[in-house]
Amino acid sequence: MLESLDAVLLARIQFAFTVSFHFIFPSFSIGLASYLAVLEGLWLKTGKQVYLDLFRYWVKIFAVAFAMGVVSGIVMSYQFGTNWSVFSEKVGPVIGPLMAYEVLTAFFLEAGFLGVMLFGMEKVGKKLHFLATLMVAAGTLISATWIIAANSWMHTPTGFTMNARGQFVPAGSWLPIIFNPSFPFRLVHTVIASYLTTALVVGGVGAWHLLCDRTSGHARKMFSMAMWMAALVAPIQILAGDMHGLNTLEHQPAKILAMEGDYQPSPDGAPLILFGFPSNEDATVHARVEVPKLGSFILQHNPDAPLSGLTDFPRDLWPPTPIIFWSFRIMVAIGFAMLGLGLWSLVARWRGRLYDWPWLLRAAMIMAPSGFVAVIAGWVTTEAGRQPFTVYGHLLTAQSHSPLAAPAVASSLIAFVLVYFAVFGAGVWYIFHLMRRSARPRGDEPETPIRTAGITPASGIDHQPAEQD
Repeated sequence: MLESLDAVLLARIQFAFTVSFHFIFPSFSIGLASYLAVLEGLWLKTGKQVYLDLFRYWVKIFAVAFAMGVVSGIVMSYQFGTNWSVFSEKVGPVIGPLMAYEVLTAFFLEAGFLGVMLFGMEKVGKKLHFLATLMVAAGTLISATWIIAANSWMHTPTGFTMNARGQFVPAGSWLPIIFNPSFPFRLVHTVIASYLTTALVVGGVGAWHLLCDRTSGHARKMFSMAMWMAALVAPIQILAGDMHGLNTLEHQPAKILAMEGDYQPSPDGAPLILFGFPSNEDATVHARVEVPKLGSFILQHNPDAPLSGLTDFPRDLWPPTPIIFWSFRIMVAIGFAMLGLGLWSLVARWRGRLYDWPWLLRAAMIMAPSGFVAVIAGWVTTEAGRQPFTVYGHLLTAQSHSPLAAPAVASSLIAFVLVYFAVFGAGVWYIFHLMRRSARPRGDEPETPIRTAGITPASGIDHQPAEQD
């Protein structure tokens, strides 16, 4: 049975599985590291104990998430040598140094200051400890910069030439490789996504504690800060996504056409297909629901602008349209849900009910994991949309894999699934355990906390005034 499977498909599934696990943790730790820096900075500036308590609460969660991100990243990198050795041999002169720069700059910076941030509060002084926190936050951003530079180069490769061995090598300066055409758009979009992912987790945790005890000043503070982030940054992310889409249309038009489900050319303006069931076999979207000309308006800011279709490209170079058609819509739907949550929180602030509007708190809890779903959906859209290439337009995925038999790849895939769910499942469970605990120091716990607001009628949550931040 295993012999009948495709080794390349299994290798792709294995990489997708491991990178999906890995992507969850950096998308959280990047935003959380910056949040910790903000909390400690506010504590130093205002002297308010609540900021220090929140810092100590979230730094424990950051430590666990950071550790799982490092471990999952190391495992993922081994696959370049096991399942994708041909890819590694061909692009190593370009990708290898970029990964090395990430280790030499970002990882060493994070590792050097992480211990001080976690254990040095009482040992090195306030200012030096704050410097360590800033360095860890900067390290996470620098790490994201190098990784996204390498990934973006694979989508929009520039600044290279081919040597006699068929390898991609720098043509001269490294600047065109690092600052390739899609890099700035992808970096901004990814970092903002990390901040929103963290904000929604913080907001969801704060909402849960508020539903248990709406008098908690710690829960109020974290919920208020998270909702400000959602309200202010979600619109920026939508704008950044639009700019990223325009850049992708210029450099990877087939990906955009697959995302939109545009199989046929639209000389008088393309519609926006809201829903449907794309089929590469018959080059159409079945049961489609569309808005005329809106697709051209979004992609080219002109409702009558002509737009090409996938049929203008060779069929063997089409990406898997059904996958990215739906992953893109999941990402966009969650993005607008984030915007809606942020606007709802602004209304609640204006009405003086930010902390005692039960449905808002429940919505924030429901939305807590949505950032992770959005970043995974965005990653699927980006990477599946690059197919059938690993280096867009130059190196096919079918030419990149190691000469392994399907049973060997299938065995390692099964092992990865079992180990990942066991190890990282335990880590995620421990993070939930930490989140359930109150951010208030143990000596300050109320004797009888108010129970679930809005569910226990006696709580009277809908009738008591709430302090606003």
